[in-house]
Amino acid sequence: TSVINWFEDRRKFGGLIGAFPEEATRGSISTEKEGEKRIGVNTNRGLWARRDNCGNMLHIKFLKQNRSVCGERGYHLSMNSMERIELLIDRDTWIPMDEDMTAKDVLDFSDEDSHQNRVTVSQEKTGLTDAVQTGLGSLDGTVIAPGVMDFHLMGGSMGSVVGEKITRLIEYATDKSSPLVPICASGGARTQEGTLS
Repeated sequence: TSVINWFEDRRKFGGLIGAFPEEATRGSISTEKEGEKRIGVNTNRGLWARRDNCGNMLHIKFLKQNRSVCGERGYHLSMNSMERIELLIDRDTWIPMDEDMTAKDVLDFSDEDSHQNRVTVSQEKTGLTDAVQTGLGSLDGTVIAPGVMDFHLMGGSMGSVVGEKITRLIEYATDKSSPLVPICASGGARTQEGTLS
């Protein structure tokens, strides 16, 4: 809580918190309470992350060392697919597969916003083309074929591209007799793609 106190003091003396527009953009966490601006924490390029359940601030270096687990109560913070891959495989052995594969909006689905726009915004926020990363890597010297889903892109929903990438990974792993290591972080089917998903 000492970090939160520091931010609270800074807000009292000049309103510096929330004064930077980049704090409220890509990958940031911010809340508003009774019209008062709260602390914005950019988890993609900042040094701090906030625990959702209690609001405690944790240093990114601490989280990486502890595999995104808070030492105070053992709370598990969310991880993106690259963080999971880095934990799983040996350093510098990741070889991505089908990373440029993207879906086409053949249904031209739209409700409050178009499906294509939602996907584009989510791609820009995460740096991913879709909700799964597939590839090869070494785990203690053994080549494995991980398929790691990422909830940060459209809730990890399984659309046509996710299904195709996973299918190709399974076929490759089967052909090469490599262990398949699927890691699911999905919210289910991507309903905006209908039966294509």
